[in-house]
Amino acid sequence: MHQSIVRVLPRVRSNEIAGHLNLRELGADSVDRVEILTSILDSLRLQKTPLAKFADIRNIDALVAFLAGEVAGG
Repeated sequence: MHQSIVRVLPRVRSNEIAGHLNLRELGADSVDRVEILTSILDSLRLQKTPLAKFADIRNIDALVAFLAGEVAGG
């Protein structure tokens, strides 16, 4: 996940990414957030997961938990 974030937001260092933050707080605009999520979904082979499912995810910890559930089978 860190790789996807840093690739899209090169001004963010990996050690600045903390679970309590959201992607907006790291400086991601809406296009950046879609690119980050798409990259993460591709790397996890979850391309069929609708992006709308991410609308209520509040921070990176919640994103990790959601993705873990998706990887485990939804």
